[in-house]
Amino acid sequence: MLYALICTDKPDALQIRLDNRPAHLEFLKGLGDALKAAGPFLDDGGNMTGSMLIIEASNRDEILAISQEDPYARADLFEHVDIRPWNWAIKNPEAS
Repeated sequence: MLYALICTDKPDALQIRLDNRPAHLEFLKGLGDALKAAGPFLDDGGNMTGSMLIIEASNRDEILAISQEDPYARADLFEHVDIRPWNWAIKNPEAS
């Protein structure tokens, strides 16, 4: 099943994000084919303010464990993380 992780940064936490970005990107690469899409949310000035990840996992517990291993989570960047099951209905390259 696919899950969307919708992560909102704490206020004024851009430097925490920037400091941990290289480790975060390496972590995402390590997810291999389970990672379907990822990218930051931006404010009107183009600054990163959060993240959205689409990850395939067996169940909610697995996705929760993955989310807690992210260097951003370990750096206490996020004010809130929402995990939602997600159905890729349109333009899914894996759909037959």
